[in-house]
Amino acid sequence: MREILIEKVTVNIGTGQPGERLDNAKALIERLTGRKAIETNAKRREPAFKLRKGLEIGTKITLRGKEAEGFLEKALAAKRKVLNGRNFDRSGNFSFGVAEYIDFPGAKYDPGIEMYGFDVCVTLKRPGKRVSVRRIRKSKVGKKHLISKDEAVEFMKTRFGVKIE
Repeated sequence: MREILIEKVTVNIGTGQPGERLDNAKALIERLTGRKAIETNAKRREPAFKLRKGLEIGTKITLRGKEAEGFLEKALAAKRKVLNGRNFDRSGNFSFGVAEYIDFPGAKYDPGIEMYGFDVCVTLKRPGKRVSVRRIRKSKVGKKHLISKDEAVEFMKTRFGVKIE
């Protein structure tokens, strides 16, 4: 029950505006992951950036299981398997960005698509996490069963061979 697992990997591209840029980002993220992307909306109004609440400004895909692990391997290869200690939060989850999609293994430059980077957010869990999210008889997970930052760092070092700076 102490084993650490990857719950999900979320891949996100924020364009900041709707239109052709968003369509290109959506096509790119679908090509990288092989899954269908959804669009994300602005949460609040920001007149300085000409954003209004509900405006579509980004795209994301959530991967689970073997698909998530395979994508994470490639994304870490794009970062040369080096992460910063600040990438990890107290709950053991971590995220990092890939500056240009051409760094991703297997991705070729497409002149029709602008140069985009993307964010990769990884959520970790232990078996038994379901008791905190189920609908019926929901209960808390004990403190000793939660994943700490140090445990997440150790997991990434041993499982994926990542170097932490």
